[in-house]
Amino acid sequence: MNTLYISDLDGTLLNKEAELSEYTRNTLNELINKGMKFTIATARSAATVNGILKGIHLNLPVILMNGVLIYDFNNKTYINIEYLPEESLTFIISTLKQYHLTGFLYEIKQDTQTTYYERLDHKAQRDFYEERVRKYQKPFTQVSDFSLVSPEHIIYLALLDRQKNLEPAYEQLKSCPGIAMAYYKDIYSEEELWYLEIFSKAATKYNAVRYLRNKYHYETIVGFGDNLNDLPLFKACDITCAVKNAKDELKAAANYIIDSNTEDGVARWLSMNAN
Repeated sequence: MNTLYISDLDGTLLNKEAELSEYTRNTLNELINKGMKFTIATARSAATVNGILKGIHLNLPVILMNGVLIYDFNNKTYINIEYLPEESLTFIISTLKQYHLTGFLYEIKQDTQTTYYERLDHKAQRDFYEERVRKYQKPFTQVSDFSLVSPEHIIYLALLDRQKNLEPAYEQLKSCPGIAMAYYKDIYSEEELWYLEIFSKAATKYNAVRYLRNKYHYETIVGFGDNLNDLPLFKACDITCAVKNAKDELKAAANYIIDSNTEDGVARWLSMNAN
């Protein structure tokens, strides 16, 4: 049977330090070397995923930024990109200004990603920025206003703030045509911080998984996840596994509840079930 295994990263495959444990790393490489078809579907970008998965023998494209991008690490090229509609981006930026919000704006142009920011208003944004610069050497470009960035190659906008600050913008943006949003609690913060991620309506983990299924003719796809942004992933899979620490909504949609991310749940399930 031609089977593909797809795992989310944060809260699923990664431990509480946002890293692969030695057991998970060794198990994945052993199974991939034996022929297991494995990839990941994450909200992260290529720069951070490349650092996290360094040393893993991935030989398939990965799904990045909740399905906005499908990226081939071996050839260092994007094989599918879903851009934000330009007219939608104008409405999004106007809404952010209305509610005094800012975040990180992502652009892909000629296979190069640029991440823009206006300012770092609070500790969570500074931590987001500093971790990616320090740990993954990810470059950022500061601009005085997002509206000054050329709109034709924008793929994604990520906000990190308290839920009470994000909620009004989230409700208003529901009326914006051509976009989809992922809205969920930050699993690493001790504060009540939430992510609001905005991208093309065509860019979902569901559509990205279907792209891989059709391109490589997989008969069965098995998915692993923990958070609400994994619901589209689960809808595209034939078999679904939620880690023990997953949100209740995801557990309800899963075929199996497996050990938590801190117990190497995905790797242990794969070691017993992957073919």
